[in-house]
Amino acid sequence: MRRVAVTGIGVVSPLGQGEAAFFASLAAGRSGVRRIESDFVERLCTRIAASVAFDGSAHFAPPKLRMLDRASQFALVAAAQAMAAADPALDDAQRRGAGVFVGTGMGGANSVDDGYRALYEQRAERMLPFSVLTGMNNAAAAWIGIEYAFGGPNLTYSTACSSSAVAIGEAWRRIRSGEMSIALAGGTEAPLNLGTLKAWEALKTLAMEDAQDPAASCKPFARDRSGLVLGEGAAMLVLEDLERAQRRGARIRGELVGYGLSTDPGHITRPTSDGQARAMTLALQSAELAPERIGYINAHGTGTQANDAVETAAIKQVFGEHAWRVPVSSTKSMHGHLLGAAGALELVATLLAVENQTLPPTINLRVPDPQCDLDYIAQAGARAAAGVEFAMSNAFAFGGTNAVLVCRSVDPT
Repeated sequence: MRRVAVTGIGVVSPLGQGEAAFFASLAAGRSGVRRIESDFVERLCTRIAASVAFDGSAHFAPPKLRMLDRASQFALVAAAQAMAAADPALDDAQRRGAGVFVGTGMGGANSVDDGYRALYEQRAERMLPFSVLTGMNNAAAAWIGIEYAFGGPNLTYSTACSSSAVAIGEAWRRIRSGEMSIALAGGTEAPLNLGTLKAWEALKTLAMEDAQDPAASCKPFARDRSGLVLGEGAAMLVLEDLERAQRRGARIRGELVGYGLSTDPGHITRPTSDGQARAMTLALQSAELAPERIGYINAHGTGTQANDAVETAAIKQVFGEHAWRVPVSSTKSMHGHLLGAAGALELVATLLAVENQTLPPTINLRVPDPQCDLDYIAQAGARAAAGVEFAMSNAFAFGGTNAVLVCRSVDPT
């Protein structure tokens, strides 16, 4: 089996664009949650989200911009950052074999919402000519493939909140097996439109706005947590056969060493600790690691009552006594829940935490839930943590698909 390196990272997030801005905000414990500024905000009950300061016209010419949903714009910008950082020097034959693996829960949700609002609210007689192309779930992956002339597998995964973790894991499998040598993998999501926000309101899983500070509304593992905060953005990684990366002198940002995938087959929204534990165990087994080797866990940690207690129980089930020794944090407390893009963004957070030996906190955790009694790095800023070699990133989802990724720091051998 081949080893798989990360040689490029790209980020568009509520905490900034580019990996440096993103991780600086995480380390400082800064929140990207804010009040929604939109013409439809008065129609919302929940008026907070983790939005991205982003102007598509700064990145794309008008003819192309009209063909790109906001989610595809995010993905292309993140992919460009990752490719520029990796500088993989591909010839035509190598590009023909390179793959694209993207996860998204809702695809071109803004384009779909705009189209239906025009059709039903404004009584438009016709849809925009690119409505199908901007709204389809595989649009972001397709545009990335076109941009870089990648002719290998071009796959989109939609498993709700674990989508991009699955995309990265499946790309890892193909490189590991020797099917390909390089891939762009990650996820994108842009769900902050009226229809999507109203749908999540109806599900009653969104956090209530903190009365003193809207930025403190997402409170994973806290006794007073009230739900998740929706976010938007994208994260893309260049994954590469480690030997190839070493031969060409690439800067290796970390190594992916494990991937676990399981399903909770009992209920479409209610998680189980057994299913989550199974995914973590499978990830450890594929990495050939004992649980005690994990030095940090980036938790799924949505801030809902059910998820946080169940995930805590699952970590205890897998890690035993080590569960109380391994630091755990939910970066969703800062960047919100990016749905299908969450797994990719949180893997980036995990990789950068290991690379920098700096573990991001779980902010807003003032009074822990008694059921959530692990070390959640409940502090204002990051924790220095020398010697962390292996880390785990959890992504769980409505529909029951659990995906877990394990990474390691750069190994000179």
